[in-house]
Amino acid sequence: MTGTTQDDYTDRYARRVRGMTTSEIRALFAVASRPEVVSLAGGSPYIAALPLDAVGEMLGDLAARQGATSLQYGIGQGTIELRERICEVMTLSGINNASPDDVVVTVGGQQALDLLARLFLDPGDVVLAEGPTYVGALGVFQAAQAQVRHVAMDDDGLIPAALEEAIAATAREGRQAKFLYTIPTFQNPAGVTLSEERREQVLDICERAGLLVVEDDPYGMLSFEGDAPLPLRARRKEGVFYCSTFSKTFAPGLRVGWILAPHAVREKLVMMSEANVLCPSAFAQGAVTQYLTTMPWREQIKVYREIYRERRDALLGALHDLMPAGTTWTRPSGGLFVWTTLPDGLDSKAMMPRAIAARVAYVPGTGFYADGTGRGNMRLNFSFSAPDRLREGVRRLSGVMEQELAMRAVFGGAGLQPGHQRRRGPAAADAPGPDLA
Repeated sequence: MTGTTQDDYTDRYARRVRGMTTSEIRALFAVASRPEVVSLAGGSPYIAALPLDAVGEMLGDLAARQGATSLQYGIGQGTIELRERICEVMTLSGINNASPDDVVVTVGGQQALDLLARLFLDPGDVVLAEGPTYVGALGVFQAAQAQVRHVAMDDDGLIPAALEEAIAATAREGRQAKFLYTIPTFQNPAGVTLSEERREQVLDICERAGLLVVEDDPYGMLSFEGDAPLPLRARRKEGVFYCSTFSKTFAPGLRVGWILAPHAVREKLVMMSEANVLCPSAFAQGAVTQYLTTMPWREQIKVYREIYRERRDALLGALHDLMPAGTTWTRPSGGLFVWTTLPDGLDSKAMMPRAIAARVAYVPGTGFYADGTGRGNMRLNFSFSAPDRLREGVRRLSGVMEQELAMRAVFGGAGLQPGHQRRRGPAAADAPGPDLA
């Protein structure tokens, strides 16, 4: 059979499936992975920076010496050895009071979010999240049939007054948001960091409102300019669920993450995990445990910081030198991403096919908003490509944007489509202009 396959199962799907859509990023992977395309799209770490020979020897030794256990089923919470190492890792971020008993190992950071959604969200519940926010979290909340309400950000991260208004607006409807989902450090996709003062304000607001906090912290160790601010979980123990992963600091292919949860909730998360995957991979856990026990992982994080700082600077320099007037962007002090605001009238989603034709890929801003706004924005990644490749990608992207602007100047244009207006958000650190994102 040829052509488009008809879906004969539509009327049999569960209600939670009917509204699901393909993420902007997943749809780009097939194209962006072509060697002729400069990808500024994904969020892949630079795995080639690892000592791959030593890692390969470590994995072979794990199979040879511990294969009888590492290739067997494990327990739903994760091995005690790995949970103890995770507590050691968290001390580098300032979380010093964590117990291995309160850690639940997950299949990457994505499963951590899925477990929390399964645990707390009923259909129609409200989740508050920064706008823009992580596309994978939006997918999880969508699958849980929750309603995401975005809270505005600026260069200092989530705006406390906007959070208070979102809580109040939900209350006026006779509802209560279940939790705040936040990436306070080197945010994905905006690259901004919640300021020290605002961290305490946000926690105070949530505590007064009885609002749980889900803190997603995959990038906190990848700081380029001194130590990152203390995580929210280092400041408050109750009511804060701390999620992280080894995908950005070791190997995403192993799919190992974790949740640090209030003790009373730990057992329910384990039950959820067992119902979901039975147990996380014992071999992957063994690999991460061996890496943290036998290899200089702290030095490896410093290597990543230096590489990513150089690549961030290369991307920012190229944006400064090559982007058309009216383009603005954030200046991240860590992490993997720059959030870019296009000149008035340009539409990142409509422009995408022409960018691919010019052999450059990015992620349109629409993927990071639950309501489809963000057409005036795009996310650029700097972790994977070398500096000269990043500059070439920006050159190609700038050319596409110049062509779009020239066509609008000649033929005119109505600007962004109705319902897809720009969103207030992180202001550009590198160019003057209004606080738009």
